[in-house]
Amino acid sequence: MKRILTIAGSDSGGGAGIQADLKTITVLGGYGMSAITALTAQNTLGVQGVHPVPVEFIQKQMTSVLLDYGADGAKTGMLATPEIVVGVAEQLQKYPVAGLVVDPVMVAKGGDVLLSREARVSVKEVLLPLAHVVTPNLPEASDLCGFPVEDLDAMEAAAREIHRLGTPYVLVKGGHLKGDAVDLLFDGKDVQTFTSPRLYVSATQQSEYPWHRLYLLGGPGNPAGSRMHGAGSGGEGKRVHHPGHRPGAGLWGRARSHQPLCPCASLHRKGE
Repeated sequence: MKRILTIAGSDSGGGAGIQADLKTITVLGGYGMSAITALTAQNTLGVQGVHPVPVEFIQKQMTSVLLDYGADGAKTGMLATPEIVVGVAEQLQKYPVAGLVVDPVMVAKGGDVLLSREARVSVKEVLLPLAHVVTPNLPEASDLCGFPVEDLDAMEAAAREIHRLGTPYVLVKGGHLKGDAVDLLFDGKDVQTFTSPRLYVSATQQSEYPWHRLYLLGGPGNPAGSRMHGAGSGGEGKRVHHPGHRPGAGLWGRARSHQPLCPCASLHRKGE
């Protein structure tokens, strides 16, 4: 069983943050641990309040977990302030975790700012060089690369630009595109795209599909995850398309929900 640490904010509505992370980790057979960076009051209508956790206490949570349990992988989410970004990065340098996923959470679905402008600079300069993979959505990718990202070609250009910031693998999530859902992975050489129809569900408030958490667990049948763990790609310097295939597709709702749709999630763990 893999030990996964999520370093993120708490979502009182349960649709994002550590709540969604821990649900996903558990369903996929991992052992979930957490370091809470902020408390939020939010629901389907928006974010009513944010209360950042003191940096020293965030670091204490990380130390407690990493010194005792250790971690096979970690994921960062909402980090809110530059001080929190730097504090988390310091702990990750002190207690290195091989598989670090950085989800550069910046703005909530309703438009509420979750990462200050100064903190965004810190993410680029301090956190991304430590990451194994970064998973921006289109607005976040636009912020990181400095130009609008509104179609597949711009997603590839953004992935290549973000890769220069020091992260080996860049996964640009296309949830904001119209039509089928398309995500794009760039590993510094090859580009892979993953497409599937959207599944519209009204269960929770979130619009971002959390399958990037699957990488922490090396989900079976995940060509992008396998690529990041050393498997061969579809050809040097080429864009490889995987139509109808998304890691975890059918397990998690697309476009509106983090809620599991498939009661047979344990099937994804067979063969590990």
